[in-house]
Amino acid sequence: MFIDHENIERLASMPEPKEADALRALKAASMAKGLSLEEAAILLAVREPDLAGLLIRTAAEVKERVFGKRIVLFAPLYLSNYCTNGCKYCGFRSGGNEIARKALSVDEAVTEATALEAMGFKRILLVTGEDPRWGIDYIVSCVRAIYERTGIRIVHVNAPPMDTDSLKELKASGAGVYQSFQETYHRPTYEDMHPFGRKKDYSFRLGVMDRAMEAGFGDVGIGPLLGLYDYRFDALSTVSHSLHLYKKFGAHAHTISIPRLRPAEDGLKDVPMRVTDQELKRIVAVFRLSVPSAGIVASTREPAGLRAELIHAGATQLSAASRTSPGGYAGTEASLEQFSTTDHRGLAEVMKSVVDEGLIPSLCTACYRAGRTGVDFTGRTVAGEMEKFCQANAVLTLKEYLLDFCGNGTRESVERAIDQGLAGVKDQGIKKALAEKMEALEKGKRDQYF
Repeated sequence: MFIDHENIERLASMPEPKEADALRALKAASMAKGLSLEEAAILLAVREPDLAGLLIRTAAEVKERVFGKRIVLFAPLYLSNYCTNGCKYCGFRSGGNEIARKALSVDEAVTEATALEAMGFKRILLVTGEDPRWGIDYIVSCVRAIYERTGIRIVHVNAPPMDTDSLKELKASGAGVYQSFQETYHRPTYEDMHPFGRKKDYSFRLGVMDRAMEAGFGDVGIGPLLGLYDYRFDALSTVSHSLHLYKKFGAHAHTISIPRLRPAEDGLKDVPMRVTDQELKRIVAVFRLSVPSAGIVASTREPAGLRAELIHAGATQLSAASRTSPGGYAGTEASLEQFSTTDHRGLAEVMKSVVDEGLIPSLCTACYRAGRTGVDFTGRTVAGEMEKFCQANAVLTLKEYLLDFCGNGTRESVERAIDQGLAGVKDQGIKKALAEKMEALEKGKRDQYF
């Protein structure tokens, strides 16, 4: 088993490292080739203020070298809050609050996606609870209908673990990234937090990423629910999980999410092991340096100010305008939320805030349709070949947003981001082609990308 509890517990309890050891690990990290589990543990144990500051700066530098200044924006779309699992911390859990349950019809899912498209989103993440009444056939129908009946360009899926044949069906529907979070990698805590339901099976959940890759998903998303157990154990286990995927399949986890446990309408009211803001920034930096090719995802669980800090610590993806209940965008019926959110800003506000931080918001969906996925994506990223595509595609998505969605409140900031993005394109061949694609957008063409 690639989660070696004894070894990870040992590394997680590592004392603060000597300066020489920390600097050695940071020098390795600065190469943007990733870290060993031991090196990740050393950096996670850093506390001394100057070294902690250097850790954050190194992560920011690696992020920019790998992906440029772009920050990808997306929105979650919750399909169903029915669930047969008993997760103690979750608002969707079975046996808890049984009012206001809802599963969107396929038509309602399309309506929700259309509402997100009207805001300017081009990529969405479908999320659903675990209930066989709304299983793989239902999810696949929603994915296909959204592609067929809206302008959404890529649909990712966060769905409960399933067998390989079901994952093949999901991949065949056109789903991009498949996400499933282990919540906590610490088996005793996991078993306590999941007393019944399919999710009770720790090993079945842990093995789903292997099955997903075997089913054809080049891109998978992992992550811990920070706060259920010692964050050091779960952060190092997440790195170990990605290293396992790379060793076995040649591709790291495509995304790593960093959700902190939040109160739910019918879940835990307190956090067993709280993670401070400073600890969260350190986790993000260590994830960035350990798995340079991964998108590090900061959700609206976190407040706006902290999310601004996280994108300077290595985070590269932000959700925006999030609603965590089915029908939350276009529907009028109240339904049970999975967890409470903190950042309630819409897409335009989040875009403006990213620009104000000196970075470039991106609505890009290019890699999934250009074949830059899985092994190819990991290889290109580690080799330093992705930054030029990321920068140019971010500019194109902003130009399209400016033409189709931009109101007076954000026009100035978007124009500023486009200018900054253009100035940052160094490859002359791409710069020339970018000018041609931008001209095509102005003439009415859409969906231009590299």
